[in-house]
Amino acid sequence: MYGDLARPPLDGSALSRALGADGFRVEVLASAGSTNALVAERARAGETHGLVVVAEEQTAGRGRLDRSWLSPPRAGLTFSVLLRPSGALGWVPLFGGLAVAQALRDHAEVDASLKWPNDVLIGGKKVAGLLAEAVDGAVVLGIGLNVTTRADELPHDSATSLALEGAAATDRQTLLKAILRALNGALGDRDVAAYRALCGTLGRTVRLELPGNEAVEGVAEAVDDQGRLVINGVAFAAGDVVHLR
Repeated sequence: MYGDLARPPLDGSALSRALGADGFRVEVLASAGSTNALVAERARAGETHGLVVVAEEQTAGRGRLDRSWLSPPRAGLTFSVLLRPSGALGWVPLFGGLAVAQALRDHAEVDASLKWPNDVLIGGKKVAGLLAEAVDGAVVLGIGLNVTTRADELPHDSATSLALEGAAATDRQTLLKAILRALNGALGDRDVAAYRALCGTLGRTVRLELPGNEAVEGVAEAVDDQGRLVINGVAFAAGDVVHLR
């Protein structure tokens, strides 16, 4: 049973029926440590493309750069997708972010944008984060989206939720279907121009924090054909971006 009528549980059977034609099989868990860890284990065991594991509550989730991602029960969408895409894998995390941003723009009617490589922002605040991990030739794409998360439940004041931003849709069942279908489209189209068009990092003065406590500052000039961020003429494949102005 659940006590918060504003946060109903997901219906895994209905999601699987609705998304079967799109190639997805959805499993909903009441609680999990990390959905990425669970799906990675299934990938190593030979699970096929399209498995989606959703946790109504995640207790040990991981974001990029080993950050934690915690979610109150049924306040957001916390899930991982097993992908076995053809071709180069480098753009998969970026197209994942593009899919989330496009789904939110189309279905929640919010002005979502991207911070390289794949954070999803609304009004400069983070509403969704993604973590992609390569596992035995597959990609496990983890997505965390704040849906009805209240201000007092957010980890810091640079985060937000769809409800706080006045989104037109906060039904998690609808949003999950929209995101997964947008993911199919983004991975099929591989539209680099669409990613660049929604990437709010481009043209900004940024600080890129690199491994080893190093950082570089400058104008984010481009995202190159390998998905790397170009700053002051130098391409970087990884790092944490801070928008300065």
